[in-house]
Amino acid sequence: QVQLVESGGGSVQAGGSLRLSCTASGRTFDSYAIGWFRQAPGKEREFVAAISWSRGSTYYADSVKGRFTISRDNAKNTVYLQMNSLKPEDTAVYYCAADPGNTISIKRDGYRYWGQGTQVSVSS
Repeated sequence: QVQLVESGGGSVQAGGSLRLSCTASGRTFDSYAIGWFRQAPGKEREFVAAISWSRGSTYYADSVKGRFTISRDNAKNTVYLQMNSLKPEDTAVYYCAADPGNTISIKRDGYRYWGQGTQVSVSS
């Protein structure tokens, strides 16, 4: 069993930056793929970014490519999502998710474990 806790959300103006963290407990992140998803009010939860654990391969949604960066710190059992040049349309609850194995998935059902989410609000 893996427990995930997101942190780092908040309110910023357009053009600003935030760094989200996803910290795991229960067991280490070894051999787990990690994904970030987001859900805006009235919309489906959508894929944002993902990283494979052992090789560090990354993948991004087109809407955030070039603005967001996913990375991980093995020693801290933590994955980060650096978000720059934020736009009002980035406003959502952001969730991290984990699944055993190194295969990156852009689908919600590709992840077994989920955090509770952290709110990101971007004003124009």
